[in-house]
Amino acid sequence: MHFTKMHGLGNDYIYVNGFDEHVDDPPAVARAVSDRHFGIGGDGLILILPSAKADCRMRMFNADGSEAQMCGNGIRCLAKYVYEHGIARKTDLQVETRAGVLALQLLQNPGDSDVIDAVRVRMGEPRLQREDIPMQGAAGHVVQDPLEVEGTLFHVTAVSMGNPHCIVFVDDPHHFDVSYWGPRFEHHAAFPEGVNTEFVRVVDEHTFDMRVWERGSGETLACGTGAAAVAVACHLNGKTGRRVTGQLRGGLLDLEWNANDNQVYMTGPATEVFSGDWHGQGVYAS
Repeated sequence: MHFTKMHGLGNDYIYVNGFDEHVDDPPAVARAVSDRHFGIGGDGLILILPSAKADCRMRMFNADGSEAQMCGNGIRCLAKYVYEHGIARKTDLQVETRAGVLALQLLQNPGDSDVIDAVRVRMGEPRLQREDIPMQGAAGHVVQDPLEVEGTLFHVTAVSMGNPHCIVFVDDPHHFDVSYWGPRFEHHAAFPEGVNTEFVRVVDEHTFDMRVWERGSGETLACGTGAAAVAVACHLNGKTGRRVTGQLRGGLLDLEWNANDNQVYMTGPATEVFSGDWHGQGVYAS
């Protein structure tokens, strides 16, 4: 199986061109290739596949083999791959995901139009009703609602960007024990499908700082859907405006929750690291 490793702000995935390759058992392959000691190393596996309704289709598997609806950093890299590897030479791209068909604008390098420097993604409308997260409890929005975790009371805001996010405002995310609390939120009974959790400090009305525990992968350097959810949560709580910069451990993302169309837009970089051939089990070349 030929693969390409790419990352968006350090959120790294193994990409396989499903127009040329076939993956027999994606969950097993995702677990194998993601292993940073015995595999290639990454936060998961992303398959680039043909689509009947868009330019291509994205399937994304976490490091534990579970399939996610979408990945903001992952889809930017997918767009770069699709353009630079000739699958679709378009700077306005439509990508089918489990969260719907998303529109992406590819930003070319000023000195070399064959290179994509960054990608702007229309992430879709945030889903704010409790049943859409999904989260147990009375119907309505979840904005600074109390949630007891391991005997400690937190106040949380919940947003779905096609996948579930729980946002917790803390004094200093860099000294917060994410490795302890992350899995306790992920597997909390309030979230029947698990949850991604963002631990956030608002710097000013234009900036937030965050760390993220991703469902199925653990702590990652960045999460695009998570940053989008945080941007929405910050505005819902009156802490920021609708245009903000997210400071993630892997770098910066520009985010806007547009008041006219209710869409969240995310702009950030995408980087190709290396390509190679995987000789593990569960895959074969078509």
